Amino acid sequence: MPTSGWSHVAWRKSARSNGKGNCVEVAAARSVVAVRDSKDTAGPMLTFDLNEWRTFVGIIKTDTPS
Repeated sequence: MPTSGWSHVAWRKSARSNGKGNCVEVAAARSVVAVRDSKDTAGPMLTFDLNEWRTFVGIIKTDTPS
C-alpha cells in the first residue's frame, strides 16, 4: 500500500523507545496495521491484516525475555 494513503492515521511509537531514532511506528486503519521506520516516514512500510498482526504480536510476546 502506498504511504500516501496513510497520511490521515495516527502513527504511534512504543513508550519504551529510547529516543535515539532506532524506532518503528505502528498505525491501524480499518482491517490493516502498518509498520514503518520512524526515521523514514515516507519510505516503505510493512502491512499486516488483523490476523497476521495478532500472530506477529503473539510471537513477539512469547519470545521476548522478561
